[in-house]
Amino acid sequence: MVNAERAIDPVSIFGALGDATRLKLVDTMSDGESRSISDLASGFGMSRQAITKHLKVLEAAGLVANDRVGRETQFRLETGAIDAARDYLDRVSRHWDEAIGRLKDFLGEG
Repeated sequence: MVNAERAIDPVSIFGALGDATRLKLVDTMSDGESRSISDLASGFGMSRQAITKHLKVLEAAGLVANDRVGRETQFRLETGAIDAARDYLDRVSRHWDEAIGRLKDFLGEG
């Protein structure tokens, strides 16, 4: 889980997810399995260095965490940040639904 002391910033989350490669990395890790940089790089046809740069952006946004396993670093998806993004979108959606409801009432369609 995401550290409760660390505030989750929707701008960072959506910014990190705004890149196709990072979005695909999140999708790949959404099965809950931890993966090494080598495993991720082979699945993407990219260098380990390129994958590492993307993982650092995801990590800074709170979407990914890593654990040291022997000599390897394993990366895993942090679902708390995904939940925070979903909550944010739900909140925005409710505001729009309420605004549309008020507009319909105003126009006599509600």
